[in-house]
Amino acid sequence: MKKKDLEILLEGLEMFDNPQLSLEQYPTPPVLASELLFLAYLKGDLKGVVYDLGCGHGILAIGAKLLGAKKVIGVDVDAKALMIARRNAEKLGVEIEFIHSSVEDIEGTADTVVMNPPFGIQKRHADRIFLDKALEIGKVIYSIHSRGSEEFIKEYVKPARVTDVAYFQIPMKKIYKFHRKDVGYIYVEVYRIVKRSFINCQ
Repeated sequence: MKKKDLEILLEGLEMFDNPQLSLEQYPTPPVLASELLFLAYLKGDLKGVVYDLGCGHGILAIGAKLLGAKKVIGVDVDAKALMIARRNAEKLGVEIEFIHSSVEDIEGTADTVVMNPPFGIQKRHADRIFLDKALEIGKVIYSIHSRGSEEFIKEYVKPARVTDVAYFQIPMKKIYKFHRKDVGYIYVEVYRIVKRSFINCQ
């Protein structure tokens, strides 16, 4: 599958109908999801078990499965979001295990973790909860963060190591009342993080 074909499929997914600001539910744009997933695919990181932490409507989980992941597990604390994610998975004919749980309570082992965590604007350090769990269960992590996070991420994940950073300007549609424009643009950074015990295998 080509990256553009994946992006087109992901554009057809059902989005949040009533996003919760407290959870910082900003849908991952299909163009960004496809960029992250193809980076993981080209690195050979979508062959085994993939966890999507804070999966929302399922875009990263579904994309990972479409690109050949052996098993994909999507986790979210919002039951309504998981209902949408399940419908999206059924629509594209992919089998994904969805778990209704807070990230802190998840146990397991992942070859790769993909995630678009909250940026910590509504709840201070909310992104760290996701990073901590990803580093606990995953060998390789792909994570989206706000612009200017590079120094913090590289220091926070030690002794794991950031091997790749990609920078994007992405469109963000108006979804909350305080948004003034129908479409705005934000800058984000995508990180590939590898656990130290796994670096020598790369």
